[in-house]
Amino acid sequence: MAVDRYQRGMDRMMELVSTEHSNTFDHAKLVESYKDLDPHLADYIVSFAFGDIYSRTSLTQQEQTMVTISTLVALGTEPQLKLHINTGFNVGLTKEKIVGTLIHLLPYVGFPRVLNALTLLRQVMEERGITPASNAN
Repeated sequence: MAVDRYQRGMDRMMELVSTEHSNTFDHAKLVESYKDLDPHLADYIVSFAFGDIYSRTSLTQQEQTMVTISTLVALGTEPQLKLHINTGFNVGLTKEKIVGTLIHLLPYVGFPRVLNALTLLRQVMEERGITPASNAN
């Protein structure tokens, strides 16, 4: 069963990784970056987060990512937020959807955290060559 969870998690995690934007930080690089700290940490991340949680089908990949982005903004965990903004683009979220998600958070988490998130969004867009100009509502 544990091997099934791990493989299911690896499969799901790799669905979220962009082959086109290999210069961006992603989940595979995150897992790899912790291997030297503890040999079991990668298994915890892959088996639980991706094998159990991200593999659920009650939300689409885009919905999961919007929930994750919202939670990370609220928590103020910016390194993880940048990773999940990248994931948002990888799963097909548009800049407008991400901006809309962030603006929706204003009355709940406040301007400072949302403005920080918008700054990270700009960084991710720059790294991906996405222009900020658009007709977002």
